[in-house]
Amino acid sequence: MHILITGANGYIGQRLAPVLLEQGHRITCCVRSRRRFTTVHLPADVQIIEADFSSSSTQFQFPEDIDVAFFLIHSMREGPSFEAAEQRAATVFLRLAASTCCQQIIYLSGIVNATHLSRHLSSRLAVEKVLRAGRIPVTVLRAGIVVGAGSSSFEIMRDLVEKLPVMVAPKWVNTKCQPIGIRNVIAFLTGILLLRETFNKDYDIGGPSVLTYKQMLLQFAAVRGLKRHIITVPVMTPRLSSYWLYFVTSTSYQLAVNLVDSMKVDVVCRPNNLAQQLGITLLSYKEAVALALLKPDDRMQP
Repeated sequence: MHILITGANGYIGQRLAPVLLEQGHRITCCVRSRRRFTTVHLPADVQIIEADFSSSSTQFQFPEDIDVAFFLIHSMREGPSFEAAEQRAATVFLRLAASTCCQQIIYLSGIVNATHLSRHLSSRLAVEKVLRAGRIPVTVLRAGIVVGAGSSSFEIMRDLVEKLPVMVAPKWVNTKCQPIGIRNVIAFLTGILLLRETFNKDYDIGGPSVLTYKQMLLQFAAVRGLKRHIITVPVMTPRLSSYWLYFVTSTSYQLAVNLVDSMKVDVVCRPNNLAQQLGITLLSYKEAVALALLKPDDRMQP
């Protein structure tokens, strides 16, 4: 089938595209800048569309014969008005997809089961509503922390564990999360292609264990063979927490602000049987970390 990937130069897109090609699909990749398209090992005949979804006056079109379109665009790094940017991008995407033969839109969202959501998670939910307003069936997968080399959350944890033998951490390290390995995320995304029983439904996807951020950091350290200690303090403000991440890790300040905002919210999955239905064996958190620390060529091997 012919599959369109928006955000193809992002963390998920770069890992999804090669797997779809291995499965025999034809893909079209949408990127903001062709020169910054760093995905490797793609055939020269893969179609690339230079697409800026930030403006309603588009100068590009989607191929008419696409069967499935992935919406993998987010704007968390792009300043305080990222919510408006994400909804505008979804609106432009939906208008372009409506003029094609697309039979399914797949969106990777965030877990939104808490009573009070962060701005980041509220924005993801708003994008879901935009996409569902069209005529094309939408399947939404909702994930929390994605464990894999290159993932923003993973690289922040790596920096903290590698650099700080003793961490004086904010109280949000006790927030609960259900992390999922990147290998499992890709298996879910490819497993629901044109699976009609998933049309117009949403599924929470996560690993087998619910962990606090403190437990994730300590288990990461155990996989690395490092002894680490975490002291939790209740008085660190969100701004101080953001500066803490910004100065200790390689993340940008704007991303740190949005991540800290989300880290105060529990992201735990609602039960579903999608993994069993697709035959996916869920990796434990430690297994996912160990795979992420392998050399690049080994990370996505079965």
